Parts: sequence; C-alpha cells; structure tokens
Amino acid sequence: MAEIKCVGVIGAGQMGSGIAQLAATNGLDVWLLDADRDALSRATGAISSSIKRFVSKGVITKEVGDDAMRRLRLTSNLQDLSSADIIVEAIVESEDIKKKLFKDLDGIAKSSAILASNTSSISITRLASATQRPSQVIGMHFMNPPPIMKLVEIIRGADTSEETFIATKALAERFGKTTVCSQDYAGFIVNRILMPMINEAFHTLYTGVATKEDIDSGMKHGTNQPMGPLQLADLIGLDVCLSIMKVLHQGLGDSKYAPCPLLVQYVDAGRLGRKRGIGVYDYRKATQKPITPSPRL
Repeated sequence: MAEIKCVGVIGAGQMGSGIAQLAATNGLDVWLLDADRDALSRATGAISSSIKRFVSKGVITKEVGDDAMRRLRLTSNLQDLSSADIIVEAIVESEDIKKKLFKDLDGIAKSSAILASNTSSISITRLASATQRPSQVIGMHFMNPPPIMKLVEIIRGADTSEETFIATKALAERFGKTTVCSQDYAGFIVNRILMPMINEAFHTLYTGVATKEDIDSGMKHGTNQPMGPLQLADLIGLDVCLSIMKVLHQGLGDSKYAPCPLLVQYVDAGRLGRKRGIGVYDYRKATQKPITPSPRL
C-alpha cells in the first residue's frame, strides 16, 4: 500500500471540514468534496478561521497554517478524488446513501486507495460489501470537532486487512490522535456506551424526574463531564442521536436500546439541536420570541 500523500474528504459539514483541516495542517494534499458549492464556501471560511485561531494560540505556526490553506482544494466532481490515497466520507448517517457512495468510489478511486467511513454506528462490513475491495474499507470515526478532540475510533470490517488497519492507524497518529480499535458491532465502542446514556437522559426528562437544566448540571458536576448529556445531544444533533439509537436497537435486538419517545418527537418536530437553533435548548437570537415547551412538546 502506497504512502498516504493525498486525502479525499467527502462532505463539507463540520466533521468533513474538520477532517480536511487536520489533513492539510499535517502536510497532506486535500480534496474536499461536496455537491453543494455554498457548503464548500462555508467550509473554507470555517477552516480558515479555525487555522487562524490555532496560529494565534501558538498551536501551529503561521507557515504551517498558510501551507495548509494552499494544500486545500475544493470540488464537486467525484472524479477529482481519483488521485487520493485514502478517501474519508463524512456524509449523512444513512446506510443506503453511504453504500451508493462507496459503490461509486470503488469505480473511481485508484486500486491501492483506502475507503474510510466516518460513520458513528453503521456496519463497515455492509458498507464494504458495496465495493470490490472490502479488504481496503475501514471505519475512521473522528470525534466532534475533529481538530480538537483527541480520539479516533478505528473499526475493522469482517474483511479489513491488517495493512489497511496499520495505514489508517498511522494516519490518525500523524494527526496527533489517540486511537482505539473496535470490531464491527453496532455502535462500536464510544456510541455503544454514550448513546444509551443520552437516551436515558431523555427518558429522565420525558418522565418528569427533573428539568433539563438539573439533569445536565447533575451529570456535569456529579460525574465530571464537560457538558451534560442533553447539551451534548444538541451539539451532536438529535437526528444523529436518533439514528444511532435505531442502529443499536436493530443491531443488538434489545429493547433497552429503543429510542425515547421524546427524542423521536423532537426530531419529528425539526428540533435537531444547535445546527437548527433549537433542540432540547433554544439557541436562537434573544430578539426572537422565546419558546418554553413542556418536555413532551
């Protein structure tokens, strides 16, 4: 397997742009792809601002920051990723959509390229089945936001080769990340543990045990977490949390993983968290009329 010199990243949202930033600031050429040109423009601005903050804090030098921006290239054409040594997808958390993308990538990427998924819960084995190179398909799950969070969870599918695993682990370590390895079971390590906690926090709110503020304060100050589980759910995105709970419920077949009705209801109402301005908490401008819904909407 060739040395990784060029990275393709698909999806210019917070995760994709963060992964692209990591690659560029660590001396790799990067193609950042998104079908939405406005998303690419926003990602460029976000990456530039983030790099400037890192320079101002002395985390990286100005020279490294300037070089990173030169290494970053934007595209909406999948064919441009044919030069990439590894392609990391960070698109919507849908197995069907990801499998179609992997099938398309398999016909475009060079034969030695690794196809990696930033999925937080979907089976790597099933994604790999859409390709003719299952030994070169792997999970590379970054935490949010990728430039700051230290962990990368690496997931081996049923046919992932040792060579692919070693190359992916080395890349994560080049990014300065701590790695953990999971076998291909629903939720992997982090979300297998984290999402049931968030789901239980929703049950605690749903059944009126306490207010959202007291639930978050209790977990933050009682268990030394940086933020409460409901605040964290809003940061992750309630739709993402719900999707992962559904994967856990279906993949593990235990009723304890059934999504809380309140979580389902919030997602149905479009209350997806910070990205929509409202989730468990309301993040909209103070000038707007505040909403004070009951826990059951």
